[in-house]
Amino acid sequence: MVSKNSVKNSSPAMGLLKVKKQISIAQLALILLLVTAIALGAVPGYLSGKWNWVDLPKVANIKQLQNIRATGLSIPNWSTLKQREVFIGGNKWSYQIMQPPGQNPVELLLMPQKYYKNHPQVEWMDLKGIERWRTDSHKTLQLSLAEGENQTVSAQFFRAWNQNTFVIVQWYAWPGGGNYLPLSWFLADQWAQLHRQRASWIAVSLKIPVDPLASVESTETLAKSLAQTVQTTLEKEIFASKH
Repeated sequence: MVSKNSVKNSSPAMGLLKVKKQISIAQLALILLLVTAIALGAVPGYLSGKWNWVDLPKVANIKQLQNIRATGLSIPNWSTLKQREVFIGGNKWSYQIMQPPGQNPVELLLMPQKYYKNHPQVEWMDLKGIERWRTDSHKTLQLSLAEGENQTVSAQFFRAWNQNTFVIVQWYAWPGGGNYLPLSWFLADQWAQLHRQRASWIAVSLKIPVDPLASVESTETLAKSLAQTVQTTLEKEIFASKH
């Protein structure tokens, strides 16, 4: 028999309150600031018939993005052992096996933006499903990049296993930042459009083999270091290119 208390605690209203508590004041302030800026920038364009949402600016480095699927990413001091284009969930990815200095080989999957109107809608579940992972230890990693660069990257991190054990780091990378949530890219792209620019993007999934008995803390340190190297290389080799 279900008690009145259990029904009360599982009500939609209680669930909504829990969700609201998870949204920080800082996040709300940032969203409101961006929405206000977007609105102020959109009104003059709308009145003149040149609304950003109708006529999106082109992506300056779209060729470099498209080439990634065929060539992969070249990371200084990392050896590329294998690279090929693969289909996952109807999307084309670059699949690489790379060996960082002093580490076991890791797998790097990259899915770049292919058209200026494309937006991130990658289902990370596609990767999980094809690998048949079981997962735990989910958290968000804050990646610290090169000193002096005003960048923030929030990547999702978790431990995964099938026949073997790995840690996975996933995020959407764009010029000057990154996040594993599509909404964060949308806000960054709308901000860029106010200056007739775009936030080109690449979906990144880094798969790092680990000892099944290794502590989550130790694998997190390694994952964070390797992910920062990938983001820094994307910034220098892809996003910095305009032609």
